[in-house]
Amino acid sequence: MFDKLLIANRGEIALRVLRACRELGVRTVVVHSSADADSLPVRLADETVRIGPASSRQSYLNAAAIVEAARQTGAQAVHPGYGFLSEDADFAEICAENGLTFVGPPPQVMAALADKSTARALMSRAGLPLPPGSVRTLPTAADALDVAAEVGYPVIVKAAAGGGGRGMTVVRTAAELPRAYARTRAAAQVAFGDDRVYVERYLADARHVEVQVLCDNHGNGIHLGTRDCSVQRRHQKLIEEAPAPALRPATLDTLAETALRGALSVGFTGAGTVEFLVDEAERCHFLEINCRIQVEHPVTELVTGIDLVHEQLHVAAGTPLRWRQEDVRLRGVAVECRVNVEDPDRDFAPAPGRLDRFRPPGGPFTRVDTHGHVGYLVSPHYDSLLAKVAVWAPDRDGALDRLDRALGEFEVAGPGVRTTIPFARRVLRDAAFRAGRHTTALVDRLLTPPAAGAPPAVDAPPAAAAVPAAEPATVPDIRADADPAGRTPVTAVPAAGPNAWRNP
Repeated sequence: MFDKLLIANRGEIALRVLRACRELGVRTVVVHSSADADSLPVRLADETVRIGPASSRQSYLNAAAIVEAARQTGAQAVHPGYGFLSEDADFAEICAENGLTFVGPPPQVMAALADKSTARALMSRAGLPLPPGSVRTLPTAADALDVAAEVGYPVIVKAAAGGGGRGMTVVRTAAELPRAYARTRAAAQVAFGDDRVYVERYLADARHVEVQVLCDNHGNGIHLGTRDCSVQRRHQKLIEEAPAPALRPATLDTLAETALRGALSVGFTGAGTVEFLVDEAERCHFLEINCRIQVEHPVTELVTGIDLVHEQLHVAAGTPLRWRQEDVRLRGVAVECRVNVEDPDRDFAPAPGRLDRFRPPGGPFTRVDTHGHVGYLVSPHYDSLLAKVAVWAPDRDGALDRLDRALGEFEVAGPGVRTTIPFARRVLRDAAFRAGRHTTALVDRLLTPPAAGAPPAVDAPPAAAAVPAAEPATVPDIRADADPAGRTPVTAVPAAGPNAWRNP
């Protein structure tokens, strides 16, 4: 294990990694911007280095400053958290060139998987099912029209280097496509420095389901079950749960086994997530592989008892996986709600400010990951995530009730501060969500006013009045161009015993 590790992030994920390091006896260096000089991770770190002003491009995205901080402090490894440089293959390569262990997959694997078009081609060769559409990028609008005519509308135009919910445009008719194609390419060039796009069939009423995988540097890999992340606004997740509800056992098995096969086929190492869309017939369609710890990792930890950040660090240090597939047992149900400092009544616009009151919930089987505290100034410079409330219960109804209770206790207030807690509690009362029949269209349905004369929506009995909530943590993912050269294929591990990982 490392003696000293640098945490190249901020907010709740920096605090999460810091705590894991402390438990493992690893000293920590936390880099920070001027805006975060008095943040909780900075207060608790063994050493700190200011790397720039509030602007993320001059601080948390400044690879040279981060590497120099690691060199000056004698850190042996860098944990990137999520967002910022966590999936930047160039940064991982720079770390390696400077003798630093990057906690994540090898740079060439990250580069290949960061490019969505390349990742689709690699996963197709590994036997993973793809949504109908183009495997490669499309250089002209005419090419996009040809693909759309073949797969049928609606389609979605996606940036090959996209991430964090950006670089995607839904198109419902052929007349809209040329303009949407040009607009998406222009936006992708600005956001990612790469204007390549591809087109696939848009699955409007699908579930967003992902599989957590862990792989080491010795050819071993396991999966840790599924998570449902279908409650989203603008492709950003709001509520996640494990395991994914209301799916047949055969579907859960297929998702887990194909996810692990895909990860191992490209030489993936560390903690990652393979994401799928699952349609109403429970057909599975590969979306992408995330090469980092996920925001929603606590729900997997709660149902498996496996500390994912501990495992990331052990793998990065060269230790073979400490778990076998047959050791993985899912118990009960865990649900997580992201508490963002946003105003749902203003299209989820950021609503930062000073926290005059901040009282997270407690109680049995209730976990709160947050860097917030009374007097904390929620910065407008970063992502709006302030806290994650995750609960566990023996069954789904119990978990949803416990989460609603916990959110009702969460007190967050300050000048101009608004949070997503009231909207999250509205989701928890929705009849389709309670029944596990929700799709990625749920949030849009809840935000769309009913047509004149339409019958009212049927909801579960209302819960107690909502309480305002919380603040931010990181920026959207920065993705690098793909370069699949140099991949080292890894042989798959033997399959686990039948359904050993699923919740009975």
